[in-house]
Amino acid sequence: MAITRNELIQIAEIRLADAEALLAAGRWAGAYYLLGYVCECALKASILARFGPQEIPDKKLANDFYTHRLDGLLKLSPIGYALESRVKADGAFEFNWKIVADWSEASRYRADADEDKARAFYDAVTNEKSGIFTWLKPRC
Repeated sequence: MAITRNELIQIAEIRLADAEALLAAGRWAGAYYLLGYVCECALKASILARFGPQEIPDKKLANDFYTHRLDGLLKLSPIGYALESRVKADGAFEFNWKIVADWSEASRYRADADEDKARAFYDAVTNEKSGIFTWLKPRC
């Protein structure tokens, strides 16, 4: 199934709303997982922004795109250097990136995220000044 950049951004926003609903319901592990997925979708959208609608990407890049590893996606993204620069320049952003970068898709199989971890992750993703998704979204 092909997916567009705009669809990925929309999915990220929908999953963020889902994560907020799970937080409100005290479903910490589910919220934690979805918040990581929000960042994954945003990074994938930023990668798709590299290509025109008729451009065929390199086969290795296309295969690497299907990872769930945020660090791997960041290497493929044209905003990787900008994110790294922001990390070096802003301690709060660096702190939030470390929280987000620790996420993996394997968290969907774990139920050990507690309220503190889920809420810290939510803030790392959505903080108005130093949230990772807040920063990623206009760069997708």
